[in-house]
Amino acid sequence: MTSVTGRRSAAELDVVVVGSVNLDLVARVERLPSPGETLTAHGVTRHPGGKGANQALACARLGATVRLVGAVGSDPLADEALALLRDGGVDLSAVREVDAPTGTALIQVDDHGDTTIVIDTGANGFVTTGDLAADLVLTVLEVPDEAVAAAMAASGFTVLNAAPARAVDEAVLRTVDLLSVNDDEHATLGRTADLDALPAVVVTRGASGATLYRHGREAASAEPPPVDAVDGTAAGDAFTAALALALVEGRPDDEALTRACAVGALTATRAGAQPALPTRPDLDAFLEGHA
Repeated sequence: MTSVTGRRSAAELDVVVVGSVNLDLVARVERLPSPGETLTAHGVTRHPGGKGANQALACARLGATVRLVGAVGSDPLADEALALLRDGGVDLSAVREVDAPTGTALIQVDDHGDTTIVIDTGANGFVTTGDLAADLVLTVLEVPDEAVAAAMAASGFTVLNAAPARAVDEAVLRTVDLLSVNDDEHATLGRTADLDALPAVVVTRGASGATLYRHGREAASAEPPPVDAVDGTAAGDAFTAALALALVEGRPDDEALTRACAVGALTATRAGAQPALPTRPDLDAFLEGHA
């Protein structure tokens, strides 16, 4: 496990994300359908996504140097799924092309910004790891267990965004410096592991904010500024990336959590996953406007 000492800027940090790359197919609906119900969408759009790719681009837009370890197919979706990462300066040299379709996500977004998401893993099921040397290493549960374990065993500050919810080997959890979960994910992992033993756990609750625990004791809590939510698809990914960066920068817990909540809220005001992720100037202006 890695402790953070001293104050650094995001521009001084090297980040590796071991994670998923998807193309998101997004249907806008007035409300989310009930089981068996058919609704007419306002329209359907396509955006680059994937929890790993989202966090990689979020870190890059907040000023860090970022490398993504992932996998895509040899199909036409791959270029589309990687387009904004390339534009954002993320190093894609460790994204492999494999004999499987590029991952896709089928997303419904209602008029309140709430979502349902169904993922076809595709090439993400073939993610392997290589050189993981970095100040900050993040991973998600949209990649194989072996890749998650390797990422969390890296020498940098390690962050596991435990989504989508599933059990994680307790030996792997003991190598995690920061675990990021929502209430459901917290409950799922808590059935098989003592989460209070971890150095840091952040539990997110959407518009109700988030709480950071250190060894089971509350260290900080924050609520996001009030916003008109448009699409919450990548808000959690942006939150996790922003919190991880802020902690590795050496910011105090309360300041780091406040910044992360602001990044999540700002992301939710825009449509799409990666198109919604804010830049550092976006965040600074947003925080100044809500001071």
